[in-house]
Amino acid sequence: MKNKRVLLVSQYFFPENFKCNDIAFELAKRGYKVDVLTNIPNYPSGSYLDGYGIFKKRKEVVDGVRIFRSLVIPRKKGAFFRMLNYFSFMFIASFNALILSVFNKYDCVFVMQTSPIMQAYPGIVVKRLQRIPLYMWVLDIWPDSMISGGGIKNKYIIKFIDSLVKNVYSNCDKILISSLNFKELILLKGVAEREIVYFPNWSDDILMMPKKEIQFIFPKGFNIMMAGTLGEAQCLDSVVNLIKELKDVKSLNWIFLGDGKRRIWLEEKIKEEGLGNNVFILGQYPSEYMSTFFEKADAMLLTLKANWPHLRAVVPGRVQSYMAAGKPILGMVDGGARDLIESFDCGCVVAANEYKNLALVIRDILNNGKYAFIEKGRKGRKAFEKFFTKKVCIDNLEIILNEK
Repeated sequence: MKNKRVLLVSQYFFPENFKCNDIAFELAKRGYKVDVLTNIPNYPSGSYLDGYGIFKKRKEVVDGVRIFRSLVIPRKKGAFFRMLNYFSFMFIASFNALILSVFNKYDCVFVMQTSPIMQAYPGIVVKRLQRIPLYMWVLDIWPDSMISGGGIKNKYIIKFIDSLVKNVYSNCDKILISSLNFKELILLKGVAEREIVYFPNWSDDILMMPKKEIQFIFPKGFNIMMAGTLGEAQCLDSVVNLIKELKDVKSLNWIFLGDGKRRIWLEEKIKEEGLGNNVFILGQYPSEYMSTFFEKADAMLLTLKANWPHLRAVVPGRVQSYMAAGKPILGMVDGGARDLIESFDCGCVVAANEYKNLALVIRDILNNGKYAFIEKGRKGRKAFEKFFTKKVCIDNLEIILNEK
């Protein structure tokens, strides 16, 4: 239904780079009246972005979307300041949601649920006051991700957060899941199966992006690339072991794009192990450069820890980007990401941390199966065009929002 008024609630929004930007701007293009309740942008730096502040751009209109920015304590380093950031948005934005409800009538509320899950509470305020549906897109499972990624071990804190999670879920009319494997984890929180809908992530169309000139000269040989966050969840210890296992293959090159908590560690470890001749750690590049980089890759590397249920369930957004580029995937992953790759036959996958097995796979590809491996990349591209373009996904979102 066009002209439907949608309130999108997300702690992160433009100019911060999150998928909710696509949702808001695309729905506005399609005739929906979209308001966004978010915070003063401060991610990932931990300080307000230039041009924004307590008295700057608290309200603005971007591409037809009205944006209301709530005061928030910036996201500094450390668990204590992160929690201050999370709860300050929860409380202050909930008060702002109350004011928005007085002056605006909405048809539904849409919450993008990355971390933290508490960001859903301003949306719940509007849902309760206006008696309208609330849809929440789950991209992160709480409190699991808080325990594994945030290092929270206190059982009383975990129990408290778990009660918040169950309360948030109970206030949702529909829970949209970005991975099919999230379903079982959410059902454990008392959610009815009929309330859960599959709504996957999408990627920009890498092949259609203009090629931007880069300074890096790609080495000759077979180039395996990893693009995205270089953090704790990416099993970089196993990646280094994989590189060591294949160091006798002189034609094999490893290229890393991105940044994260373990980038420095990776650089030091590669140097320590004497692997620098074939390993190139290039750092963070803007998304508009990805087309140029991906074009030069022969395979894309995907790794993810599997020591927590939510990590086994998650499908990282880079999977759809790899598929969009038409490049075959080499994976050390379990669960949701493995299921997706295998279902579309768009790569070769071994279990998480099984670097010796992946090394055998790579040797076999180099010696016997390059053509068949390249064909897996083409299969991934076909699956992307059918299921994971922005247009296809937002078309499906419209169907969900307009169901009675």
